Amino acid sequence: MGIINTTPDSFSDGGQFYASNAAIAYGLDLIEQGADILDVGGESTRPGAVPVSLQQELDRVLPVIEGIRKESDTVISIDTSKADVMLAAVKAGATFINDVKALQNPKALEAAAQSNLPVCLMHMQGEPTTMQAAPKYSNAVDEVIAFLTERILACEQYGITRDNIVVDPGIGFGKTQEHNLQLLNALQHIRTQLECEVLIGVSRKSIIGSILGREVDERLYGSIGLAVQAALNGAKIIRVHDVRATADAVRCAEAVKFSRVSD
Repeated sequence: MGIINTTPDSFSDGGQFYASNAAIAYGLDLIEQGADILDVGGESTRPGAVPVSLQQELDRVLPVIEGIRKESDTVISIDTSKADVMLAAVKAGATFINDVKALQNPKALEAAAQSNLPVCLMHMQGEPTTMQAAPKYSNAVDEVIAFLTERILACEQYGITRDNIVVDPGIGFGKTQEHNLQLLNALQHIRTQLECEVLIGVSRKSIIGSILGREVDERLYGSIGLAVQAALNGAKIIRVHDVRATADAVRCAEAVKFSRVSD
């Protein structure tokens, strides 16, 4: 899953693809690099991010989705928590809904169910403005599983089947480094317990900076390492900025994992 942030304030590439034409061209390039899904977002959810208005978000994402859809039939994900953005994005050509608030807004849940599209439910403790202030858990893995279990059941009550649900433990969203590491180490367990495919987003995040002491623009190798670990540990979708490098590394690692051992 290649990331397209149409925002001026995302933590890694904010402003780089703020103009619609630049974002469309970038999305088409990500497809050439090997992206199977493009994730288009118009509101930053980085720690400390300030919410944007509905109209701002629509103005940012709709031209990009429409432009990419005219050129490609690749899966386009809309990264939003707003019901009206979901519905408008689906009309524009989006075919996947990615909500960092796990469709907790009843209107968002209704919109997702109405779309009949696959959805991704993410765990986040708190809100982006304050989530990294002092995250606390008795057991991060168990609590994330419990939350996502509740959200899956809510989706099923609205007619969204489990085979149309992907879960994301929310690395970096209301978690310390230790919480993040515990969750990454438990991906197969999370997948088994929830009976859903898992999406992981670790690209360029602060967990890498904490481990390696690297700034955002120096986290490529750390991002690739965690992406490979996540894929080998059961993640189905890896959300990344650096598509070609990550896809190459994951495919090589998986080739070894799934090779047959001769007698």
